[in-house]
Amino acid sequence: MVEITQTTMYIFWAAAIVIFAVAEAVTAQLVSIWFVLGAVAALIAALFGASPVVQVIVFIAVTILALVITRPLVKKYIHPKKEYTNADKVIGQVGIVVEDIDNIKATGQVKIDGKIWTARSVDGSLIPKDSDVVINRIEGVKLIVTKNN
Repeated sequence: MVEITQTTMYIFWAAAIVIFAVAEAVTAQLVSIWFVLGAVAALIAALFGASPVVQVIVFIAVTILALVITRPLVKKYIHPKKEYTNADKVIGQVGIVVEDIDNIKATGQVKIDGKIWTARSVDGSLIPKDSDVVINRIEGVKLIVTKNN
């Protein structure tokens, strides 16, 4: 059986810090910063003479604690709020069909705010020219609409 010395543990935790830090640096998202913090805490425990078992427990505990504490902050900054464009202002408005909407034939146009948009119906139904429609959403450059009753 191999004996684990304190020097071995210093090297192990230092290597873990470097590996996790490099992994964090080469990724676009936060993936291993919590492991870096856990490894730093375990290295500190090793420097104070803690046993390897205690070091591993410190590593796990600090990693989990760091994740739990920082998760709400990370979630807020990693998933920024959606930026709306001027095109989004037509959602919910009523437009007029200027070309019959037929999803199967891939035809249909709607005029809204003086602009002509390509349009498709939400449910695939045919919507004749001169009908009023409500804009449900935008997919790419197409309005997805329902007939206004």
